[in-house]
Amino acid sequence: MEKLHFLTAGIPQSAKDYSNAFSKLDEMNLDGLEVEFVHGVRYSEKTRESILNRGEKLITHHGPYYINLNAKEEDKIQASIKRVLDTARAGADLGAYSITYHAAFYLGDDSSVTTKKMIERHSEIVEILQQENNNIWIRPETTGKRSQWGTLDEIIEVAKNFSQVLPCIDFAHIHAREDGKFNTYDEFCYILEHLGNELGDIALNNFHGHVAGIEYGLKGEKKHLIFEEADFNYKDLMRAFKKFDIKGAIVCESPNIEIDTKILKDYYISL
Repeated sequence: MEKLHFLTAGIPQSAKDYSNAFSKLDEMNLDGLEVEFVHGVRYSEKTRESILNRGEKLITHHGPYYINLNAKEEDKIQASIKRVLDTARAGADLGAYSITYHAAFYLGDDSSVTTKKMIERHSEIVEILQQENNNIWIRPETTGKRSQWGTLDEIIEVAKNFSQVLPCIDFAHIHAREDGKFNTYDEFCYILEHLGNELGDIALNNFHGHVAGIEYGLKGEKKHLIFEEADFNYKDLMRAFKKFDIKGAIVCESPNIEIDTKILKDYYISL
């Protein structure tokens, strides 16, 4: 990627649907959006046409929430694999840069056992995508609840096995999962340096991340908040992005989507 793109999580609140979503982003000097396949990978021909006519705007995809690649039942595992594949296929159809998803819950397994299973499941996914000549980036996302598989190191361990897999780093999730840590310039720099050391410059030059204000408790993430109501230190995160010259996509998931995305981009540009 040639630069860092600032994306809204879904269509802007000021847009009625995809037909004017990208013109609204243009008005605010924002760079694109993440298509949210929350309840399943479905879109109309009208939506497809609107997305394909987006011009230079970047898009990413978020897979359905009903993904658990560590489910106990084989049919649920296969359904989860299909949801990841369907998200990636939509990415190929719509010209997306990258897809992300919450990959799994531990369900009583320890980290190493679950991570081994994630490598096996992603091997199946990557093999099928390669057979289909689909080279889209696929990215398990760092998760916000301690019951979910998806620490940064767990996802890095999976990504090391595949040229097509990289992490999606959700900084708000890490902050919530770690009970308020990872909220300073030095800590953000540690995350980015660790990412580069473990996976190489390709991970810093083809980045996909999420950010938002967030409420959290003993079990981790509770809900997203706007920056103004949260303790998340987005300014230091933008400074860390500048230092490491991050290129790719940062998606803002605050409830006031485009307002906080604009705040992020404006502050980043000001540095």
